[in-house]
Amino acid sequence: MTTSPLMPSLPSGPSATSDPAPAPADPAGRAGAGARPVGGSYDPAATTAGGLTGELARLEAQAELSFGAELRILREAGLDAHAGPFVEIGAGSGAVTRRLRAALPALAHTAVDIDGHLLAHAAGCGAELLVADGAALPLPDNSAGFVLLRYVLQHLADPQAVLAEALRVLRPGGRIAVTEVDASCWGLAEPAYPELAGIHGKLARAQTSAGGDRTVGRRLTRLLRGAGYEDVALRPFASTNDDHPVEAFAPHLGPGRLQPLVAAGVVSLGEFALATDRWNRFRADPDAYVMLLGFTATGTAPH
Repeated sequence: MTTSPLMPSLPSGPSATSDPAPAPADPAGRAGAGARPVGGSYDPAATTAGGLTGELARLEAQAELSFGAELRILREAGLDAHAGPFVEIGAGSGAVTRRLRAALPALAHTAVDIDGHLLAHAAGCGAELLVADGAALPLPDNSAGFVLLRYVLQHLADPQAVLAEALRVLRPGGRIAVTEVDASCWGLAEPAYPELAGIHGKLARAQTSAGGDRTVGRRLTRLLRGAGYEDVALRPFASTNDDHPVEAFAPHLGPGRLQPLVAAGVVSLGEFALATDRWNRFRADPDAYVMLLGFTATGTAPH
């Protein structure tokens, strides 16, 4: 597979647990915004250009790119109007929650996030909103039929804790789906700009230093089996500019995710200007091509 260091960021999303994050200067992985409790290596106010407003827009754009492919996988895994109660751990601003409600309006749906300020943006979507730690859910044993974690594990120092908690609340035979990325096989972008590799490597290292793991995609099936799930399988999916305009990939290919690193002194203004120039060249190229990969692992709670 041809890869390109044009990519400064991978899909990321809301967090689910209260793991401490030791690097408040990390824009990709983050110890908290103001007094709001935020879990793991994710701070929605310090993830991309524009603070929280920019992050809300990024989450919407991210969901718009891949939701169709993700929903097909969820349906194949057994998600339908009768699969609930459905628990979405790490629902964040509700970007996917709203789309799931539109697709499955009869599904009993609880959207969970540790960040109540972020979750408030999902108000009115039709799901029950629950502010809670994904590793300590205030839900009874064997009470859920399907659990979803989407771009959550990459932010957690202890992903097994939230997977074990999901297993506790799932009834026997209940299903789990975990969607993630892997930095080593995120996809491809052509033309490539090798001169950006070092700059974008700083973003990956920042998330790692805050307790995140941008290579968690390769471990999804092992994590699920280790947590006690059965019938574990992995399904890849792709988003390309065959189906979306190149501009729609700006949250992943553009320089926005680097801007907080500039403020933190990790990326120089010169490096940021170089990344911006290369993104502008890329999106102006009529032959530019993007393929963004994601991975969904599914499993079943034992009977």
